[in-house]
Order: sequence, then structure tokens, then C-alpha cells
Amino acid sequence: MYPEEHSILIKIFGKSPKIRLFNIFLENPYFDFSKEELVRELRMSKLTVYKYIKELEKLGVIKVSRRIGRAVLYKLNLESPIVIKLNEFIRAISLKIGEKNGKMLLL
Repeated sequence: MYPEEHSILIKIFGKSPKIRLFNIFLENPYFDFSKEELVRELRMSKLTVYKYIKELEKLGVIKVSRRIGRAVLYKLNLESPIVIKLNEFIRAISLKIGEKNGKMLLL
């Protein structure tokens, strides 16, 4: 997976469990994850992942993508206005950072 320390979202908002959980969905918008996969990947407790999955789902930024047996898989809700605006924000910040770094390389 994409290392968290390279994430614009984490650089700006910090490494809180909720941000880290949301970040994995933003960095992998076409993948879906079970709660168990998220627990393993993020090295968080089940209680923490389950709590924040519910919150992110209520916000509409993630949604259930499918069910495999008893496992429920979640993915980023690309139609969410919050996700759309946040992706625009991250893109704009990334461009600014790229411009800044490009100017530094020219000096």
C-alpha cells in the first residue's frame, strides 16, 4: 500500500485513527476492504476500526460495496460531495507542492 507518510491528508490533518482510516480509502478509491483487512493493514484495534467505519459511513464518504458470506466490504463513495471536494483540495495542494519543489530544483 501507499505509505501514510506520503499522504497529503495525513500531512495536513495528522495521524488520528479516523484520518488514517479515511486515508486508506482515499488512496485506494477503487478497492474495497473488509473491517478485518483494515484492522490488519492499519494495525488498529477492532473496536477503533468498527467505530470509525460507522462514522464514515454515516457521513456518506464510504459505502458498502458488497458482501462475501458474513464479511461486509466497504469502499470510497466517489459520488459523495465531501469526497469530491476533498479530492479537489488534495489535487490543488499537490500541484502547489509540485510547483514549489519545481522552483526549488531550478534554483
